[in-house]
Amino acid sequence: MSKRISRVNELLQREIGEQLRRHYGGEQSVRITISEVSTSSDLRHCRIYYAVIGDAERIHQSQAFFKRIGRELRQRVMQRVTLKYFPRFEFVYDPSMQRGAEMIDLLDQLETNDD
Repeated sequence: MSKRISRVNELLQREIGEQLRRHYGGEQSVRITISEVSTSSDLRHCRIYYAVIGDAERIHQSQAFFKRIGRELRQRVMQRVTLKYFPRFEFVYDPSMQRGAEMIDLLDQLETNDD
């Protein structure tokens, strides 16, 4: 990945997180973390990976949330970030935080069993 694409990814991740906090803070976004942004080299497509704190119902709610606000969020970010081509957003659930939390729980259980 080029240095430019890497900087664009970081900028988009920061701005998407800020817009979620600023404009959707009272809604579903409180339990959502933008874990990674991956932009294609031609800047036409962007995958936004997000993690959710909660169960399967919360994950489903967050998918519906992004489906509902996706276009508006893109417009808000477009107003703040200037690029020659602004990518289309695709929101993808990232289960890595959930797996990490499960691993920590397992380690905690092992530690309690040892005592």
